[in-house]
Amino acid sequence: MAEIRKSDEAVVEGASADRAPDSAVAGEAAVAGEAAVAAVGKPAGRGEPVLEVRGLVKHFPLTRGVVFRRQVGAVRAVDDVSFALFQGETLGIVGESGCGKSTVAKLLMGLERPTAGEIRYKGEDITRLSGRALKAVRRNIQMVFQDPYTSLNPRMTVGDIVGEPFDIHPEVAPRGDRRRRVRELLDVVGLNPEYINRYPHQFSGGQRQRIGIARGLALNPEVIICDEPVSALDVSVQAQVVNLMERLQEEFDLSYIFIAHDLSIVRHISDRVGVMYLGKMAEVGTDVEIYDHPTHPYTQALLSAVPQPDPRGRERRERIILSGDVPSPADPPSGCRFRTRCWKAQERCAQEVPLLAVPERFAGSDSPAAHPSACHFAEEKDVVHAA
Repeated sequence: MAEIRKSDEAVVEGASADRAPDSAVAGEAAVAGEAAVAAVGKPAGRGEPVLEVRGLVKHFPLTRGVVFRRQVGAVRAVDDVSFALFQGETLGIVGESGCGKSTVAKLLMGLERPTAGEIRYKGEDITRLSGRALKAVRRNIQMVFQDPYTSLNPRMTVGDIVGEPFDIHPEVAPRGDRRRRVRELLDVVGLNPEYINRYPHQFSGGQRQRIGIARGLALNPEVIICDEPVSALDVSVQAQVVNLMERLQEEFDLSYIFIAHDLSIVRHISDRVGVMYLGKMAEVGTDVEIYDHPTHPYTQALLSAVPQPDPRGRERRERIILSGDVPSPADPPSGCRFRTRCWKAQERCAQEVPLLAVPERFAGSDSPAAHPSACHFAEEKDVVHAA
């Protein structure tokens, strides 16, 4: 079985018409977004962010009626999300299914228009762009999709799939030079350039995902958004694909947003990790801060569910079992959205929305627990390592 190369770590394995944003929602999101980005801080040795998200909101309207349709509510898929991505960095985003991870990816790509908030690429708000200006930005922000088969056109050859971005951006590769460029891309991702005339069904799952990565690299982007790129692959193939992505990042100085639900994969590849719950960021920090010193109850519950390979450690480690189901994003709880399943919940949690900020008890300290956490009662809890 292939292994992911890294010291002392191993892998365990309805769009609708957009409505104009409410001015109050947009204003609150912008202010909160700036505060949240500032709270997260800048990693050591990094310059200005290549991608910055401030107070990002996406509500999908719920309508009723056939002839006369009226809005009766909204699905709050993303509700005030803020973070920054720096050059050459990998930001991992984890969370349960339905927490809004893929919606964030679509918003960053411009596949969905946000209800409120800003997405800044090198200081420019791309949510306000359209036409040629948006097309130029999209060249620098590409995506690798989750399913390596349905994301490829079965009627097109590999050469046509990987070369299609050159039809949209002909300035990247002249028409007479495209076939050579496609063959180079196939070689870069570890595929035989002679496969250029084959169709997607003639490849394995891992090979198809390499084709998707080659397509994402075609336009020499700065940012690649990876929406669960290895979740549909076997564990051994996951290792190969993750190793490939790490090599490409170093070779081409890429910045990744790596969305996944596999906590071990995310820890291996990410420099920083953001934990999402019901459309909001619950906790943000480096891999050591999040995995070894979590302070948010939801993060602690997630980590306690990670399989423990050592049976003795499994017996000694506390397992956090959350009660109840995830609330509907169409009717989220007031205050803290995790309070209905949290063992620490108090009256304050129902009345006051916790800010994504360094907890007061850790403010100004050098403790690894001094990282942003959206909890009124944030504190460390040993749920990762056995005693």
